[in-house]
This record gives sequence, structure tokens and C-alpha cells, in this order.
Amino acid sequence: MRPPLVFHPAYSVPLPSSHRFPMAKFRLLHEHLQRLDLARPDQLHQPLPIPRRALELVHSRLYHEGFSRDRLSGPEQRRIGLPATQPLVRRSWLAVGGTLLTARLALQHGLACHLAGGTHHAFPAYGSGFCIFNDVAVAARVLLAEGAVARLMVVDLDVHQGDGTAAIFAAEPRVFTVSAHAASNFPLRKQTSDHDLALADGLDDDGYLAAVGGVLPELLEQVRPELVLYNAGVDPHRDDRLGHLALSDSGLLLRDRMVLETCLRRRIPVATVIGGGYDALPALVARHGLVFRAAAETGLLLGL
Repeated sequence: MRPPLVFHPAYSVPLPSSHRFPMAKFRLLHEHLQRLDLARPDQLHQPLPIPRRALELVHSRLYHEGFSRDRLSGPEQRRIGLPATQPLVRRSWLAVGGTLLTARLALQHGLACHLAGGTHHAFPAYGSGFCIFNDVAVAARVLLAEGAVARLMVVDLDVHQGDGTAAIFAAEPRVFTVSAHAASNFPLRKQTSDHDLALADGLDDDGYLAAVGGVLPELLEQVRPELVLYNAGVDPHRDDRLGHLALSDSGLLLRDRMVLETCLRRRIPVATVIGGGYDALPALVARHGLVFRAAAETGLLLGL
């Protein structure tokens, strides 16, 4: 069985041609996966927007209404870095719903993948760094509130620290946050995750895989989560415009296989989100496709 995938055509919305956020990548990733036969129609699930009450388990009403009604101040909008157009507002609510759906499907099937998500710089009362709502945090809070899980882990391997996620769960013992990131990169002021791996600039495939692989099995044995939410950001790549690390395409693929196999061999379900990446679209889309290749291969290997 192939892992379920979550996608909505509204994930890619118009932005000014000069904008540096690669908004077209979501649509192009779907097309790329279809060409590789990694996204068959029977795998695809389309989300609904996240319900307001669910969003408010993390984000204040003042903030989400301010964003959705284009009432944020100039500095607040600049901190996010994206214009509050109606298509973007709809896309933001849909993407959070998509990560929640992916998490639910992972609990049912053992593994599920979202063609978006990973907006880990969003805090309860403000957005930052192209992140409006913290999709992984909302999904975690909803599943905990429903009693679907009693303990979960966030494994964030984006090149930037998952500062919003770390802050949201700083006092929540049921959520264990792990972030492996370039120490010198954004955000300048780091939060404290339950386990931070602050990596040196220029770290290559071997060093990176040794660092992450050296701690993940022990953390899983220690925490014993009932679900892992995995941010498979591709900005640790050596050619990424905003990354300071030096992974190759094969290094990213090995990373994703390692995370998935390490969790799934312990019978811990995994929901993946794509996280960040900043490069020319063809190369970027191919990199984001690696976690879906790893999911298909790992699912086949382990008989999911």
C-alpha cells in the first residue's frame, strides 16, 4: 500500500513576481510526484480549512482575525513577509487543515505525507519568516485534546530552528520538540526545544547524518511517542539560498529514509510536512519530492 498524501490545488496562490517565497512549489510538487508515479489518485486526500476552534488551541482570535481580515499593522505584516490577500488567507487555513488531516491519516495507516506544511516560525500571537499559522502545533494540540494520542514528538530538520513550535510547547510535557538546525541561521534569537542540535556552518552529508542519527533512536526510546510529526525541510541543501549547511540531494534522501525507518521500525506512526527550501523552482521541487520517494520506499520495505 502506498502512503496517503494530502494536497489542495489552492496551496499555490499568486504573489508578486519579485517575491522570494517560492509559492508555485506546491502545485509543481504535485505535478512532479504525478510524473514519478508517486501520487496516484487513490492516494490523494483533499483537506478542509481548519475549524476556528481548532486553530484557537494555538493562535489567539485577535491574531487570526487580524490576519484574515487584513488588519495587522505594517510591522506585523513585514514580520510575516507575505501579503494578506484573500487567496493567501484561504490557503493558510487550508494548509493547517491539511497537516491535521495528514496526522490523522498517519495514525490510521502508519505513514502519511503532506504536500505543504512546516510553518514553524509562527507563534500564538504573531507570524514570522513566511509562517502565518503553526500547522504542526495546531495538529498536535487537536490530537491531544481529542485523546487521539497521549504523547507525541516533533522532529524538525528544517535548516532554521523551529522556534515557534519550541515556544508553544515549552511547558507541555506531552509534546517533545527536536530541532536540528544551522546554529548561525535565522532566527537570531533561538528558543529552547526539548532537544536542540545546533549545527556548524558547512556541515556535509556524513556529519549531518551522524549528528541526527546519533540522537534520534535514543530520543524515541526515551520519549516513546505515539506519533512523530516530521518537518522534512530541504533548506539544509548546499545550494539553498537561505541555508548554511552542505547536504546533497542524496544526503537529504538518506536523512528522510533514516528518520522514517527509525520511527516505523518502532511502530511509531509518522506524518511528514515539507518545510522550507529556497532555490530555483525545478531543483527545489525535486528536493521536496525526496521525502515522498523515501516514504514510498520505506512503506514498501516495511510492508505498510
